[in-house]
Amino acid sequence: MFTGIITDVGTIAELEQQGDLRARIKTAYDTSGIDLGASIASDGVCLTVIELGADWYDVQISAETVSKTNIGAWTVGKRVNLERALKVGDELGGHIVSGHVDGVAEVVEIKDEGDSTRVTLRAPKDLARFIAPKGSVALNGTSLTVNDVEGCDFGINFIPHTKEVTTWGDVKLGDQVNLEIDTLARYVARLAEAGS
Repeated sequence: MFTGIITDVGTIAELEQQGDLRARIKTAYDTSGIDLGASIASDGVCLTVIELGADWYDVQISAETVSKTNIGAWTVGKRVNLERALKVGDELGGHIVSGHVDGVAEVVEIKDEGDSTRVTLRAPKDLARFIAPKGSVALNGTSLTVNDVEGCDFGINFIPHTKEVTTWGDVKLGDQVNLEIDTLARYVARLAEAGS
């Protein structure tokens, strides 16, 4: 489990197809404190550490995960949002995030509003019903509050701090973004369906 509070921005150092995709991610984390088998959310995708170096870790990514996320577009040098798994007693500053990406949203509009940036994204139709104004979503692993929703489109405001400490300062039109809907929204919708 994660909170969607990004604690490092890593860089893809190597990518190799070996049956599954293997990625090396450079990080500022103290890797001596990371165990093999640990979970680290990388752009919101919960990935398992399979090898460690002084300033990097390797993960193995299945074809299923690549097909459901934006990982297929990863390139060497790409910056990715990182978060280590939640420990009992850690502050819950965002919302509960599983690291199990539901689908990919597309950036369809970017507009500066004061010091903040308003980004409008288009969710897949089957996921849009779970997104509500003032609800939470995780986008590339970042816990965010939805400002407005119109059909499949939803808006998020990014304050300067978020743009500085995550990859959101690099956002461009057409970007494909990992989307994890709020777990609570999923269960509320399921209960509503069961009751009808």
